[in-house]
Amino acid sequence: MSDIYTYLLGQINDSEAAFCRFITANDVGLRSHQSGFFVSKSVAPILFNPELIMERKNYHKRIRIFWQNSFETESKAHYYGAKKNELRITCLGLGFKLLAEKGVGSLLVMCKISSGSFTAVILNSDDDIDDFYSQYNIASGRKSYVIKGLNATPKDRLRRKLQEVVETTSDFPSTRQMSDLARDLYNEAFRVDNRSIIENPDKYLLKWIDTEYELFRSFEEKFYRPVYSNAFPSCQALIDFSKVIQNRRKSRAGKSLEHHLANIFERTQIRFSEQKITNDYSRPDFLFPGIIEYDNKVFPREGLTFLGAKTTCKDRWRQVLNEAKQISHKYLFTLQKGISANQIHEMTRANLSLVIPSDNIGFFAKEVRDNLISLSQFVGIIYEKQKRYIEDSQT
Repeated sequence: MSDIYTYLLGQINDSEAAFCRFITANDVGLRSHQSGFFVSKSVAPILFNPELIMERKNYHKRIRIFWQNSFETESKAHYYGAKKNELRITCLGLGFKLLAEKGVGSLLVMCKISSGSFTAVILNSDDDIDDFYSQYNIASGRKSYVIKGLNATPKDRLRRKLQEVVETTSDFPSTRQMSDLARDLYNEAFRVDNRSIIENPDKYLLKWIDTEYELFRSFEEKFYRPVYSNAFPSCQALIDFSKVIQNRRKSRAGKSLEHHLANIFERTQIRFSEQKITNDYSRPDFLFPGIIEYDNKVFPREGLTFLGAKTTCKDRWRQVLNEAKQISHKYLFTLQKGISANQIHEMTRANLSLVIPSDNIGFFAKEVRDNLISLSQFVGIIYEKQKRYIEDSQT
């Protein structure tokens, strides 16, 4: 992957809109007396006000274009709506080397930064062009394409951001890096602010987990395809390779949930300790307000809270009963959609409350839904506890 290609991906990501087209003989003046880039009519709303385009008149505007991450031109964008209904970019300057005969067949990509400001890159190598068409899933026969329209949906933005990150990352991210990437990419694509997350942690936790799963699978394809595309020297080599994949998947799934929960607790500004060894030699997933208070014999036991985190808990919920022994009532967060009513009753008798995303409550039997706590409700419980036992003790 060339440096200019990597630069281009970043420009598309940061732009308001972007389009591409192949440079033709007409562009360089080989078949006409004029030179300049002809562009598709579908690009008109990117270059001009869409309301003006609807009037089908002739317009032109000055635009500033920054080329190849190197130099700038004061150019013009023309819209010939009265008769030809075509667009052209001209005034590229005398001796504009990028618009020469040898450029025919190269790919022009333009990114809108603001109303009158653009960046542009011309990809010359076959490898870069092939990678670009593959990156944005463009049919090989398309001569021009709007990569990123002004009305791109959040899902479109997220898909592109995921592709860009995977293409430009050289090493398989750690579990924490993967979680951080997924959150950042989702929040940026859907314009999610901190207040929205605090108000609806159940929703965004699930969105982050889904995004991370998609990101992880894309990384798997990138880094493992060169291995599984070739024949394995032996059956044992195939088994060993599959074990590496399975172990990484299992490790990521559990850690992913913990990372996203921790991020929500940080955003809501509640105190907690994560995976700390207690004085009774257990390692709780989360302790509230923290390990210091847990190990402090003077701190009220009723002010402490334990939360375990397991993606599934049908057979493993009993494991948390032996953790954080100084806390009698325990909480367990899970993503599992539905557990038998008998098991929920058994959990209740064992002094364990199940915490689940609010959207998953409907998967449980009606008779036990009142026994379930949403993530938002749990955060509220912890907030009130800390207000009572921490803030009040400091006044």
